[in-house]
Amino acid sequence: MSRGATLDFGLATMPNGATAARDRLRRDLRVIADMIEPSARVLDIGCGDGALLHYLASEKSVDARGVELSQSGVNACVTQGLSVIQGDADSDLDAYPTGAFDVVVLSQTLQATRQPRRVLETLMRIGKRAIVSFPNFGFWRIRLGLAARGRMPVTALLDHQWYDSPNIHLCTIRDFVGLCDEIGVRIEKSVTLDRYGRPFALDPRGSLANLLAEQGVFVLTRGVA
Repeated sequence: MSRGATLDFGLATMPNGATAARDRLRRDLRVIADMIEPSARVLDIGCGDGALLHYLASEKSVDARGVELSQSGVNACVTQGLSVIQGDADSDLDAYPTGAFDVVVLSQTLQATRQPRRVLETLMRIGKRAIVSFPNFGFWRIRLGLAARGRMPVTALLDHQWYDSPNIHLCTIRDFVGLCDEIGVRIEKSVTLDRYGRPFALDPRGSLANLLAEQGVFVLTRGVA
């Protein structure tokens, strides 16, 4: 598939109400939602206001559970009737038993953890699959901004100044693929998103994905590719 070709997730088969609900999700969450099977057991770590969980529960009948660090996020989730607890991805996942969930989601959160490798290993223990999305620090606009201005970039995805950013372990797509290889995690599927959040197909191990994608979404399973 060429760089300009977008991915077809079979949206024509979705009821109009479900399509409208999906369209209200953040762009990477739309991709993630399409990757999750109906009635799956799902844990969303860093679930924010529960937008993804609410969609999955109402439109796909999943067993939806979440972990969120902020009290305001937990409150927003509970108000919607979601099963969400306050917790930290770095320290509060060990209590979950091995293989407890069909899918564990970590969207736009990995870069804010203190121990990304350990968090990723824990995701693979407690879930049969993990879906991880993150901003790509190798994106060409970030590279150009660093080269031209010599200062840490501020973008729609990386929207804090360096001194007050929650992001403490920024990585590139190539970095993430290398970590998966190092810890024996298989990349089952990947989707790269452009600066407008539109999905397109690029090999995550190739240089173009690392250069052209503003963010990546990865489906991971246990075992070496």
